[in-house]
Amino acid sequence: MRRRLGTWSAALLFLGVSAVVGCRVADTDGITPVPQFLAFLPWLLVPTGGGLLLALFSRWWTGAVWAVGLLGLLAWYIEPYGKTGRPDGPALVSLRVLTSNVEFGHATDSLVAAVRRERPDLVFVQECEYTCDATLTSALAGDYPHRAARIAGGSAGSVVLSRFPLRPAGAVAGTMAMPGAVADVRGHAVRLQLAHPMPPLPGQIGLWRRELDALHDFAAEHDRTPLVLAGDFNASQDHAAFRRILDTGLRDAARLTGHDRTPSWPARTAPTFGVQIDHVLLSADLSARTARFLDLTGTDHRALLVDVTLHQRRAGEQGRP
Repeated sequence: MRRRLGTWSAALLFLGVSAVVGCRVADTDGITPVPQFLAFLPWLLVPTGGGLLLALFSRWWTGAVWAVGLLGLLAWYIEPYGKTGRPDGPALVSLRVLTSNVEFGHATDSLVAAVRRERPDLVFVQECEYTCDATLTSALAGDYPHRAARIAGGSAGSVVLSRFPLRPAGAVAGTMAMPGAVADVRGHAVRLQLAHPMPPLPGQIGLWRRELDALHDFAAEHDRTPLVLAGDFNASQDHAAFRRILDTGLRDAARLTGHDRTPSWPARTAPTFGVQIDHVLLSADLSARTARFLDLTGTDHRALLVDVTLHQRRAGEQGRP
């Protein structure tokens, strides 16, 4: 009886994990609840390992082989995804980028303290509602006189703060604001784009996918100036829709600095448990020297601080993203 119970329990675990891993192999995000589980792909090692122990206890050798196959696939897909390498052109200018989801503005005071301490040149803020915007304006306008913003209630508002002059650029359409601008970084134009697509909530997977696809289309079509695409993507490298953004040639700053699996959400359990859904993506003429995740009070996201260097493009790369 115990062996039969162990066999059935292991089989149920393996079926659930196989559904998620199968979508990863097929390079698709599937339907609810697969996208939600894909975000935590590395943690599927736990139920798979537990199932393996149950299979061994039950002497279910087919199940043991099934478990070993799943563990091998999980180990393969846990490896970092995306391009690496460093631009070979000479360094032109350095800048510091900070992105933070302040959760309905609750973490605004903590963000202000972090900005004053870390002194980033560019600040991408998601879920900045009216009180958040007023606080940022009163506390930081002297150091960050330039901004691109669309302020709204709840989670819909976003703002980009800059030490450098900004000129308008088209936003990416979405349920929540995703403003853009072009910064004059000591004489060099850098395109800035904030990312904040909808999360993959049950019943809204299509909307989540469409808004990530809109970011992909923007990145694929952009080839004029160096690009910083930063924010809360509500997606990890284990989501096919996010990998397609990386496939345009953009590079994940956390990946470049060896922090590709450092969790940024939920903040209450990070860095022990969580997933990295907050990203700073860079075009090929930008490199990342360091990346750090910062804990802020009042938000379920960790902020991401990246030191970036702009490099001169070679003549043959002028049209690449």
